[in-house]
Amino acid sequence: MGDDQVLEASQQVDFDKHPSRIVQIIQNIVSTVNLDCKLDLQAIAQKARNSEYNPKRFAAVMMRIKEPKTTALIFASGKMVCTGAKTRQQSKLAARKYARIIQKLGFPAKFKNFQIQNIVGSCDVKYFSIRLESFQISSHGVFSTYEPELFPGLIYRMKKPKIVILVFSTGKIVIAGAKVEDEIYEAFENFFPVLTQYKRVQR
Repeated sequence: MGDDQVLEASQQVDFDKHPSRIVQIIQNIVSTVNLDCKLDLQAIAQKARNSEYNPKRFAAVMMRIKEPKTTALIFASGKMVCTGAKTRQQSKLAARKYARIIQKLGFPAKFKNFQIQNIVGSCDVKYFSIRLESFQISSHGVFSTYEPELFPGLIYRMKKPKIVILVFSTGKIVIAGAKVEDEIYEAFENFFPVLTQYKRVQR
């Protein structure tokens, strides 16, 4: 695994941030913005393309655009959540596009307090699998939860940076809870030496 994994996503990898030579791919960025006006969700759903609204199931309009490929949850209060972007710039661009759609439908939407709420990254430690049971009963177990009958991965809660890491026995890693990309990279590099202690020995 290593270098090839990320070169698909970016030809320029800063290995100073990835001394393990394992590069995390940003999979999803969740952002929020305040449109600062009350919205008629029924009217939005009827007039806007690629939108759906089922108030019995969820109290928001779900709207999608193709570029950047994202989904927005738009609430009657004027709050909006944007998911699916791969970069901060994409997330902000998408949120602005949704805001313009709402404006074109006749609402006095603004663009206030744009914030990144969550960045999710992943990587694959392909060259070894992980003994999750041994990890859980070690001293690191106080920071983790492993209940394979409920969920196949081990959930590790890192204190600094404050990040949640999902670890699967196959070597698949998902890192969530970051506000900036560097927190994803820092969390993995801090965690990687711990992970290597629980390699599954191949026979």
